[in-house]
Amino acid sequence: MGSVNPIELGIFIAYLAVLVFIGLKFYNASSDSSEGFLLGGRGLGSWVTAFSAQASDMSGWLLMGLPGAIYLGGVPQLWIGIGLFIGTCVNWKMVSERLRVYTEEVDAITLPTFFEKRYKDPTGALKTISALIILFFFTIYCASGMVSSGKLFSTMFGINYNAAVLIGAVVIISYTFLGGFLAVCWTDLIQGILMVIAIAVVPTLAIIEMHGLGTTRVAMASQHISMSLFGKGVTAATIISAVVWGLGYFGQPHILVRFMGIDSVKDIPKARKIAIVWCLISLAGALLVGLLSIPLFKGLSGGKEETVFILMIHRFFPVWIAGVFLAAIMAAIMSTIDSQLLVCSSVLSEDLSRIIFKKELTDQQAVKVGRWSVIGVSIIALLIAFNGNSTVMGLVSYSWGGFGAAFGPLVLFGLYSRKTSWQSALSGMVVGTLVLIVWKATGLSATLFGTGIYEILPGFVANVVTILIVNRFKTPEAEVVDEFDEMIARYEKARA
Repeated sequence: MGSVNPIELGIFIAYLAVLVFIGLKFYNASSDSSEGFLLGGRGLGSWVTAFSAQASDMSGWLLMGLPGAIYLGGVPQLWIGIGLFIGTCVNWKMVSERLRVYTEEVDAITLPTFFEKRYKDPTGALKTISALIILFFFTIYCASGMVSSGKLFSTMFGINYNAAVLIGAVVIISYTFLGGFLAVCWTDLIQGILMVIAIAVVPTLAIIEMHGLGTTRVAMASQHISMSLFGKGVTAATIISAVVWGLGYFGQPHILVRFMGIDSVKDIPKARKIAIVWCLISLAGALLVGLLSIPLFKGLSGGKEETVFILMIHRFFPVWIAGVFLAAIMAAIMSTIDSQLLVCSSVLSEDLSRIIFKKELTDQQAVKVGRWSVIGVSIIALLIAFNGNSTVMGLVSYSWGGFGAAFGPLVLFGLYSRKTSWQSALSGMVVGTLVLIVWKATGLSATLFGTGIYEILPGFVANVVTILIVNRFKTPEAEVVDEFDEMIARYEKARA
C-alpha cells in the first residue's frame, strides 16, 4: 500500500468531518451540566442505545482482533465469540433494566458513584478505588483502539505507524471533547450501522468471488488449522478461557453507562432485541472474514494477521466501495475509544474531583475538567500505543478481564442482593482485581495447572467468594436494605 488513493482518502476525510460536525452540534447541549456531558440527560432512544452499546462494545476487536485470531487458530477461536454473545444476551436481560432504575434512584451518573451510594460506603474508599481501577484499565483499553487505528492507516496509506496512531487519536479526541455523551452515542449509531453492513457484506461477496468455501477448507487442512469447534488441541481449558469472556460484560463501564442513559425502562426490551441481532450478525461475519483469509493471505504473523479484513476489502472491492468499508473499521475503533475516554473523563470530573481539587466542582467546572481529562488520558494511551509490537487482542483481553473481575460481581450483587454490605463489596473488588493482576503477571495458570486459564475467571470467582465470606460477618445497614426494596418496587412499576 505504498501510495495514497485519493478516492479512499477523500471518503475518509469526509467521514471524519461528519464526526467532528456531530461533536460541534452537541456542544451546547453537553455544556450545561455534568449529567448532560456525561449521560446525555438520560434521554436516549432504543435504537441509539442498542447501536451505541454494541458499537462501543465490539470496537476494532470485532473487525481486526477476532478475524486475526481465527486466521491463526481456526474455528476454535470462535469460542470467544460464543462467550461474548451469551454475555451480551444475559447482560441486557439481567442488568440493563435494574441498573437504569437503581442509578436514577440513588442519583448516580457514574459506576463508582453508584457503588458508593448503593452500598452506602461512609469512607469513600469504594468510590475512589473503583475510579482508579477504571483509569488504569481504560487507559490500556484506549491504547488498544489507537493501535487499531495505527494499523488501519499505515496499512491503507503506507504512512508511518506512529503518525497513523496520532491522526486517529486527534479526530476521536475532537468530537468527544466537544460533544460529550450525546456526540459519542450518535456517532456510535452511525458507526454501528457501518460496522454491521461491512462485516456482513464483505465476507458474503468474498465467498461469491471465491466460489464458495472449498479453497478455505483445503488451505486449513494443509496448514493443520482446525475446522471444528472441538478440533485438535482444543481442551476444556481452551473452551472455558474463551467462553468466560462473557463474564466481562457485567463490569464494563462504557457499556453499562448506556443502560443508565436510556430514556425509559420500557424502551429496553426493544433495544435488547436490536442489540442481540446486531451482535449475532457481526460475530458470524467476523468468523467468515477470518476463515476466508486463510487461503488468501498466507504467512501473516506478529500482529499483521489483524489486518486481514483490510486486505480482503482491498482485494475484492472497487476503490470507492473499499473507502466506505475501510471507514467502517475506523468507525469500530472510534466507537469504543470515545466511550472509554468519556468514562475516564467522568471518573476525574465526578468521582475523584474532591480528592484532586479539595472541593466540590460546579456543573460548568465539572464539564471543563471532563473535557480536559479526555486529552490527558489520550496522551497516556498514545504513549502505550506507540509501541508497534502491541496487539489489539492482547491489550483488549487484559482490560476486559480487569473490569469483569473488579466490577462484575459488584454490579450483580448490587442489583440482586439485599444483604451485601459495603465492606463485602470493597473487599471483593480489591481481591478480584489483585488476583487477576497476579494471575496475568506471573502466568500462574500455566505454571501451576498447565491450563492457561484466562485471568478473568479466577479474578471473578475470587471476587464472588470474598463477598460471600464477608457477608457472613458484615451485614448492611437497614437503610441499605430499605432502599433496595424501594428500587425493586420502582423497577416492577416501571416495567408494568
